Amino acid sequence: QVQLVESGGGLVQAGGSLRLSCAASGSIFSINAMYWYRQAPGKQRELVAALTSGGSTNYSDSVKGRFTISRDNAKNTVYLQMNSLKPEDTAVYYCSADLYSGRYYSSHIYWGQGTQVTVSS
Repeated sequence: QVQLVESGGGLVQAGGSLRLSCAASGSIFSINAMYWYRQAPGKQRELVAALTSGGSTNYSDSVKGRFTISRDNAKNTVYLQMNSLKPEDTAVYYCSADLYSGRYYSSHIYWGQGTQVTVSS
């Protein structure tokens, strides 16, 4: 069973920084890509950042230049460094991974439970 566990969320003032972590565990053979999404109340879940196994990154326009996605392969952990936070960044942030596990031939997408980020004005 693959599990993604997020941590690092919390309350921060506008202009501050947070680093989110997502630790992956279970029978993982390979990872195609890892993602950070966020969802604010009443809004659709949106893709914030993506990281492929080859190291390519993509960011939404709203966070580009402020957020950085990275991964520590030794720890099976992906990070989202969030700087210059704005109140509009307030949301539940979800880690997601497209990966191959021991049960399947094809890759599947797995989700973490989410971690709350609140940015005060």
